Amino acid sequence: MSRVYNFSAGPSALPEEVLKEAAEEMLDCNGTGQSVMEMSHRSKAYEPIIQETEALVRELLNVPENYKVLFLQGGASLQFAMVPMNLKKLGKAAYVNTGVWSKKAIAEAKKYLTVDVIATSEDKNFSYIPTIEPVVGDYDYLYYTMNNTIMGTKWAYIPEAKRPDGTPIPLVTDASSCILSEPLDISKFGIVFAGAQKNLAPAGVTLVIIREDLIPETPAVENTPTMLQYKTHSDNDSMFNTPPCYTIYMMGKVLKWIKKNGGAQGMAKRNQEKADLFYNYLDNSPFYHATAAVGSRSLMNIPFLTKYSTGATDEASVAKEKEINDKFVKAAAAAGLVNLKGHRLVGGMRASIYNAMSIEGVKALIAFMDKFAAEN
Repeated sequence: MSRVYNFSAGPSALPEEVLKEAAEEMLDCNGTGQSVMEMSHRSKAYEPIIQETEALVRELLNVPENYKVLFLQGGASLQFAMVPMNLKKLGKAAYVNTGVWSKKAIAEAKKYLTVDVIATSEDKNFSYIPTIEPVVGDYDYLYYTMNNTIMGTKWAYIPEAKRPDGTPIPLVTDASSCILSEPLDISKFGIVFAGAQKNLAPAGVTLVIIREDLIPETPAVENTPTMLQYKTHSDNDSMFNTPPCYTIYMMGKVLKWIKKNGGAQGMAKRNQEKADLFYNYLDNSPFYHATAAVGSRSLMNIPFLTKYSTGATDEASVAKEKEINDKFVKAAAAAGLVNLKGHRLVGGMRASIYNAMSIEGVKALIAFMDKFAAEN
């Protein structure tokens, strides 16, 4: 079977040349006569792999010297707990609620400290990013989700926060679904973390970039497990236990591909072109429309509805909407356009067009949508 265009929200498509290169090295990586899957993480064979991957992270994201780059496990969901457990000092943090993943992070943080939800877009089903004034308060940190995978929204600005005495409040962001999709000033953040399965690698490794002064000698939360302390991993260069070796290796290959294609700036140009093409199509279509508000639209995840998605709750309308959505997803898959079903909280369809998605894939989707609209 030929390759499909994969619009999955995650795990997502990987660059084809990366997959081919990894396949060629499956039985013999770098002349070692073994797969990376078989290597000891403490061997001379594996050491340059993780070191090169870290070096590429630092280069492509321009990571300052006073930040640690960690390769952890547990996904972004584990960071929801690690962040408050390690950063708690004053005992209070500010959060912005922009959707499902923000809600999960808030719920987890409440187990360890007081959470102030300083802004939310829940009033319009999280279809926009709220505008917040510079935050002032006695907070340990300000947390927000940079790109909202389910709702298709993205922050167009970096919020500001300081304590009453003028001391900057560390910013913490979940960048899982937009990391390296465009340039990002790491120096403005205390912690940037990202599950790899969107733009960086297969699922299994979580990238954490943390400013060194935020790594506590001992977390304030009593009995914090050893594995949930940033210091544990920082002191051991992500080698306290066996890391996700193969996923780190794959991340290194994806980062080389990003570098070859212009780095973060190159990805931004590529992604803006794809997003502009698709949003322009949706905004000018009598059959489809985007759900995210202009000014808050994600470059990575684009939910959209058909004209049958009226919001009516009567049984006939709901049935008609489900019928047309199911028909769309099934027909698209038959045409080689897969994983387009929308999240239940938004409905309709969703096209995730991460770094690895080509402009040809977006054009193929638009051509299919034109045909489907004409037939329905």
